[in-house]
Amino acid sequence: MPFIRPFRPGDEAALSDICLRTADAGADATGVFADDDLWGAVFVLPYAARHPDLAFVVEADDGRVVGYVVGTDDTRAFEDWFAVHWWPQFAERWPMPSAPVGERTRQDGTVAYAYGRRGGAEPFGDTYPAHLHIDLLPELQGQGFGRRLIDTLTGALRARGVTGLHLAADVRNAGAIAFYPRVGFTRIPSHEDVVAFGREL
Repeated sequence: MPFIRPFRPGDEAALSDICLRTADAGADATGVFADDDLWGAVFVLPYAARHPDLAFVVEADDGRVVGYVVGTDDTRAFEDWFAVHWWPQFAERWPMPSAPVGERTRQDGTVAYAYGRRGGAEPFGDTYPAHLHIDLLPELQGQGFGRRLIDTLTGALRARGVTGLHLAADVRNAGAIAFYPRVGFTRIPSHEDVVAFGREL
């Protein structure tokens, strides 16, 4: 029976793989970008690096990591850390795109997003200071592990006195958009390309 455990060093490759295999609005994003590694470097690995104690995984019977939730208890501080300490190490590998906005590839758009991350850039962080990313491989979906992962993370956040949590889903990810209200989240105003949710803790 799969079980939830804390993240531990050595899980990074599995986290990146799960992120990649669920990144295209819940579907496999392999080959969507010229460099598949970009997904993990932006959306999961920085959280495990800064907050390993707020990262939890689902381990299958055969020892594979097949799902995760990662997060931060302070979005503003995390985004500033991302800009100053995390992202600069990738400047040579993924430089800021030079193409005009209308001519950028999907990879260019994500790279530009990474360069633009700063504390206060998102409107949700003051009311809902924590945020999360959660992904499960298809073999694990529909078995209650999404809810259990979120419950595990929210328990850790409450223990720190965090009062609110937010997340954003791709507007095309109908499964995620339907799921989050079932685990206590409410839709909040967001950018046109995402559907954002907030939850008081």
